[in-house]
Amino acid sequence: MEFRLKAKDDAVADISFSTDGCGASKACGSMAACLADGRSVADAARISPREILAALGGVPPESEHCALLAVTTLKAACEEYLSRPAVPRESNGQAGTNARTDPHSGGAAQLDGESDKHFADRRALHARLSGIRHKVIVLSGKGGVGKSTLAVNIAVALVRAGKRVGLLDADLHGPSVPTMLGIEGETIRGGSNGMIPVERGGLKVMSIGFLLENPDDAVIWRGPAKMGAIRQFLSEVAWGELDYLVIDSPPGTGDEPLSVVQLLGALDGAVIVTTPQKVAAVDVRKSITFCRKLGIPVIGVVENMSGFICPKCGEVTQILRSGGGRRIAEDMAVSFLGSIPIDPAIAEASDNGRAFFDQPCGSPAAKILQEVIRPVLALAKAAGARERADITTSKEKPPMRIAIPLADGKLALHFGHCESFALIDADVEHKKILAREDVGAPPHEPGLLPSWLAERGAQVIIAGGMGSRAQNLFRQQGIRVVIGAPAGTAETVAQDFLNGSLQTGDNICDH
Repeated sequence: MEFRLKAKDDAVADISFSTDGCGASKACGSMAACLADGRSVADAARISPREILAALGGVPPESEHCALLAVTTLKAACEEYLSRPAVPRESNGQAGTNARTDPHSGGAAQLDGESDKHFADRRALHARLSGIRHKVIVLSGKGGVGKSTLAVNIAVALVRAGKRVGLLDADLHGPSVPTMLGIEGETIRGGSNGMIPVERGGLKVMSIGFLLENPDDAVIWRGPAKMGAIRQFLSEVAWGELDYLVIDSPPGTGDEPLSVVQLLGALDGAVIVTTPQKVAAVDVRKSITFCRKLGIPVIGVVENMSGFICPKCGEVTQILRSGGGRRIAEDMAVSFLGSIPIDPAIAEASDNGRAFFDQPCGSPAAKILQEVIRPVLALAKAAGARERADITTSKEKPPMRIAIPLADGKLALHFGHCESFALIDADVEHKKILAREDVGAPPHEPGLLPSWLAERGAQVIIAGGMGSRAQNLFRQQGIRVVIGAPAGTAETVAQDFLNGSLQTGDNICDH
């Protein structure tokens, strides 16, 4: 399914769609276009499957997923429009054309001045990624901390949980994923729909290692060649429909991981890996800052190689100084997912081409790895809960998403100086909290938070104080503003708001 839209003054002025799907797909796409016409682009991006199904009067249950496909593709088209550079007005004072669009763009809009080739490349990339529901990147501030090992085991654990998973080894200079999975001798085959990734036990894998004639060959490329290879992995690989794409990122915060993130677009989260000693742990701060500047939610920090497990007695001995990852995670208000000790079984599994999760093991490291993967699996559970709420044809009101700025675990009296946001999904009719998602706050920049929260589906923001300019910006994004709230926990504030008993006082910040 593909959408084509044009906008004037940030409102949808012309929209159409195309699909080669079934009748239900055509009906849902057509209705999505009708519902979006005339709305603001930001509002069109928030159209839900429920709205489409209600307007159609329902479709057969086995075809209800078509409504979800329609809103996902429409949302991508709207986000593509909203992310484009602002277009200056023409000399006559009338708004110029916002963007040229293509009927086969899959939701991508051709920007003014953009070459046809660049647009075609970006369109192909967008089309490939549209079938991937969750994208999780594994980052590290430096190499040698076990990032690839963790990425492999996260991917395999997701497969074992019944998910459709792809693993992209984007570390061009150290492609170790094929070795860890025992598929280093495999080669990439071409198909009618693009390059076919190597499959291993239900896991789809792509790595530069599959393209080297000799595994000892060094990849000596400059930046543009690296960017081209990463783009090719994403736009020309037939990933198909995936629940998760796990990306093993190049280490550091330089050009290569930046290129990966920019090409992938919106990411569901990042897992940051470190080792406990200070020289490695200090780089965690850089990785967290990298994520915040790029708007990537930080799922959490993992401290790898934290102690050594004796293979005979099971006792854990601290070899490296421990606790650095935990302290920095706490300092920067992100989750700490666990400390994984050095376990000979992990090294042995990797050397033998097996993921540690492939073998039944009750070691402390295995139990900790299970806890590390739990929040990644929770992404699908949270999305599934929202989809089940959206896909129903009942007349219940759709869930409301409430944004609450936090400092020290409670509502921050000034939203612009908070550490993180609690995004709470609530059933307004039954006055019930359905789910909570915590995301790190982006860098403090004037005018950033309203659009940042709108992209994450916020409909209400509750704060202690907020300047009048910020209030106007939130309202322009269609977000209701509640100010003068007390510094309670996120759940307490949200529940009081739903019950109509939230006690609000004066606006403590009106500038």
